[in-house]
Amino acid sequence: MCGIYAAYRQQDVEAFKGKALQNSKRIRHRGPDWSGNIIQNSTILCHERLAIVGLDSGAQPITSSDGRFSLAVNGEIYNHIHLRNEFKDYHFKSLSDCEPIIPLFQKYGVDAPKYLDGMFAWVLYDRDEDRIVAARDPIGITTLYMGKSSKNPQTRYFASELKCLIDECDEIFAFPPGHVYDSNTDEITRYFQPTWWDGSKVPTKNVDYKEVRESLELAVRKRLMAEVPYGVLLSGGLDSSLIASIAARESQKAAASISKDGVDANKELSGVDDKGSLHSSGFNALHSFAIGLPGAPDLIAAEKVAHFIGTIHHSHTFTLEEGLDALDDVIFNLETYDVTTIRASTPMYLLSRKIKAQGVKMVLSGEGSDEIFGGYLYFANAPSASEFHQECVQRVKNLHYADCLRANKSTMAWGLEARVPFLDKNFLEVCMNINPEDKLIKPSEGKIEKYILRKAFDTSDDPDAKPYLPKEILYRQKEQFSDGVGYSWIDGLKDAAEAAVTDEELANPKPHWGDDIPTTKEAYWYRCKFDQQFPNSEAAASTVMRWIPKAEWGCHADPSGRYATIHEQKVDHE
Repeated sequence: MCGIYAAYRQQDVEAFKGKALQNSKRIRHRGPDWSGNIIQNSTILCHERLAIVGLDSGAQPITSSDGRFSLAVNGEIYNHIHLRNEFKDYHFKSLSDCEPIIPLFQKYGVDAPKYLDGMFAWVLYDRDEDRIVAARDPIGITTLYMGKSSKNPQTRYFASELKCLIDECDEIFAFPPGHVYDSNTDEITRYFQPTWWDGSKVPTKNVDYKEVRESLELAVRKRLMAEVPYGVLLSGGLDSSLIASIAARESQKAAASISKDGVDANKELSGVDDKGSLHSSGFNALHSFAIGLPGAPDLIAAEKVAHFIGTIHHSHTFTLEEGLDALDDVIFNLETYDVTTIRASTPMYLLSRKIKAQGVKMVLSGEGSDEIFGGYLYFANAPSASEFHQECVQRVKNLHYADCLRANKSTMAWGLEARVPFLDKNFLEVCMNINPEDKLIKPSEGKIEKYILRKAFDTSDDPDAKPYLPKEILYRQKEQFSDGVGYSWIDGLKDAAEAAVTDEELANPKPHWGDDIPTTKEAYWYRCKFDQQFPNSEAAASTVMRWIPKAEWGCHADPSGRYATIHEQKVDHE
């Protein structure tokens, strides 16, 4: 991951360069390792680099050997070895996993993103045609914003975070995931067209547990592509625990293979081949990281998992006061006023700082599973299987407003990269095409939320198989991250908001908020903090979507899982 900023057809671009560099500097936390820029015609591309792959030769912007194409990328391309093999006649200048985007674009044009397997946001400039093309990964794991200015209507701005655009643009929007922009048409079109995209088409294929398990294992294997120390975020919940367990297995396999074959991994190109075989350097014991208030349920569960899978575990605590003190910084870095996102982002933001201080630059995380499998407790209220499926599809489509945004910006605030295996394209294709009847929460049948994912990794029927997780973790009930770090965290936020916002203020929202009116003092408090951070708050606010449960299903207005009627309901899994 890195940070990118671009201004296309900027008036007097040479004079604007100083301002562009200042705008880019606002996201230097995303790329603390190096900075670069290039001007061609009236366009400038800026890049703040976080070095994960191609450490010695991956500086950006990347240019083609003839100087025609310039490229700035924020992301990781997992199939870059395959792409390099496809373009053997292309003169590659580095070992960067991102450089194959240039020959890919030369061959396929705006269809190029279809052939990428990874998480990415990029802008590519064609000097000869004075053309810029921008693209974002299918689900929006990597953040990207686009802006326009009424003062310079021909100019188009792009940035990893909206804070880079706030001074220049009076129109800012989150660049839609799975889309590509082409200045030749000045249009954004969707390139990502999976079979499951239309939520009204309910799949009928029953779950294949082996397919679910193997596709997730491959997704994790791909994401261990790195030349730097990495680890796993481990909350002790099902999702992060499964990712940690698989990562521990894969790391151990890779280390054993390197030791057996005598391979000098430092001389190999990091990445994965077509079969998902791992190539990387420096395989030591896997480190895992957890955070919570003292005595939090997540901390207890995470330690149990770490001991079981054999990671070197780091358990961190924070106080309520430390969390409250960080709120302004969290809102500035997350660029949102959504209640759910802020609640969950604050502990993750604090943990990311501690992880980076321990020398780790990349972590695996468990975002996406709840959307794919209907794991939030309110899904138990779904009136039918078809509505359950439609809600899953919509939640996946909106991930870039919520959990993807949280995972990306909470970690990148400290120059730490988060990778999310559950959002692998192939894994999504498998699991979003499962008959929703198999996903339904049915406590009377022993089927709690995400039952099919749990069952896919349940080896209790095979006495020769090594268990992935302790059974009490494999079947641990869902705790949303903001709950699992300690119930007093949300209670403390509500108490602080109650003290900060009067009844009169809540009853009289700010006129510029329009119809987006906070209904609680906590939401009101966050919106005020957001406005203070972003003076052009109307343009900035247009990029925010609030995460709320499905009201028409009779769900509680508060997004905390504690308010779901099924919370703490005991289910026998024997």
